[in-house]
Amino acid sequence: MDDFDVVVVGGGINGTGVARDLAGRGWRVLLAEAHDLAQHTSSSSTKLIHGGLRYLETYEFSLVAKALREREVLLRSAPHIMWPLRFVLPHAPHLRPAWMIRLGLFLYDHLARRELLPGSHGLRLAGTPFGDALKPEFTRGFVYSDGWVDDARCVVLNAMDARARGAEVLTRCAVTAARPSPEGWQLSLQNGRQLRSRALVNAAGPWAERFLRDQGLPVRGLRLVKGSHIVVAQRFAHDHAYIFQNPDGRILFAIPYEGRFTLIGTTDVELPRDQLPPDQAEISAAETAYLCEQASRYLARPVQPADVLWSYAGVRPLLDEGGSASAVTRDYLLETARPDGAPLLNIWGGKLTTYRKLAEDGATQVGQLLGDARRPWTQHAHLPGGDLGTYGVDFAGFCAALQARHAARPPALVARLARAYGSLAETVLTAAPGQQVAPGLFESELQYLVHQEWARTADDVLWRRSKLGLHFTPAEREAVAGWFAREVGTAG
Repeated sequence: MDDFDVVVVGGGINGTGVARDLAGRGWRVLLAEAHDLAQHTSSSSTKLIHGGLRYLETYEFSLVAKALREREVLLRSAPHIMWPLRFVLPHAPHLRPAWMIRLGLFLYDHLARRELLPGSHGLRLAGTPFGDALKPEFTRGFVYSDGWVDDARCVVLNAMDARARGAEVLTRCAVTAARPSPEGWQLSLQNGRQLRSRALVNAAGPWAERFLRDQGLPVRGLRLVKGSHIVVAQRFAHDHAYIFQNPDGRILFAIPYEGRFTLIGTTDVELPRDQLPPDQAEISAAETAYLCEQASRYLARPVQPADVLWSYAGVRPLLDEGGSASAVTRDYLLETARPDGAPLLNIWGGKLTTYRKLAEDGATQVGQLLGDARRPWTQHAHLPGGDLGTYGVDFAGFCAALQARHAARPPALVARLARAYGSLAETVLTAAPGQQVAPGLFESELQYLVHQEWARTADDVLWRRSKLGLHFTPAEREAVAGWFAREVGTAG
């Protein structure tokens, strides 16, 4: 029977973040994920690093300030998968007066220190590329800053860093039993392995409540809220995103996506407790119609359900505080317990932008449960591939230098690999490429993803570790599945 200091249940952003932080403090850590890393909620976000401008209206100043402080920490940690993004907010006078928006943006600019991100300002839309994409009645607006993140890759990079610091990371291997005792936890894994652990972290996201219930442990009520997104052909050519105000009080984002597309989202649909499991969440026809209708209120080129090229849905585990689904806080709660004397940390709620701080606080609390908190370390650390050397956060300069070193490789390929792997792109580019399995996707990269990033199926590569599935034809996606069937023994 193997012994660990901490076992972490769940391979989403919170689980991998906590495992990384704990491993970096010297604890013996094992992370177990029942499916692929980031297969569910953590790859189904709006992919933003943001303070949550709309939460100012519900007076969640602490949450917004915490998230705003984290934006630049994250942007510096991995400039290849996270970068600044400017947002255009067209003014709709009948929804919110201009003075209220100016006040909100002033607070947004000043609740936390900014170095990388410029502040907000007013904007005349008429005659600009930002106005040309909108209906002509929108003549004025505002511009402010937040950030973009490749959410699924962020999860994988945290898992890679956890492994590099000594953690064991298991995918497609659920914890099937967890028995507390004064000596700690006895755990059974799906693969038959038996473990002992001094402490347990429940980072199972939408499954966190169910995991405790299955072990006969006390639970806290969660609200499961489905958020869905659609992807359509590019609706504007500039590099800014839009934030639209809806008549129902919610907001909608329209974001440049993968060079050729526009990402539109999100919805907030509360799921009954007896609904399908979170891993079976899908966008509904009503959600698609809602997203199309609200986007078309602003965009000069309307969006119809028939225009949707791809969609995805994820289930967010939110604290049950009453009120509407869209108003429920996105803040997190870290709750410690000692069932039968065994140290337990439950992670409830949270959002992508604050995952690092959540992990830092969680690792400290686990240390306190074990009698040795140890010092935090992640605030100034890079994620794998994020240290661009003398280029710092100058990704364009890094990419140009990488292309110069690999002049024989197509610029589009080098740029994609630089975005995906940062400084680790050198490893992929210097390996013998092997067969081209699909356009721009060679065996060397697939082997890297299998051996370094836990990829086991074509979907792991096409829809999580990359979004190449959007760019490939069905026949090309099938070729990738065929490679996995031959080389790994899995396909879909």
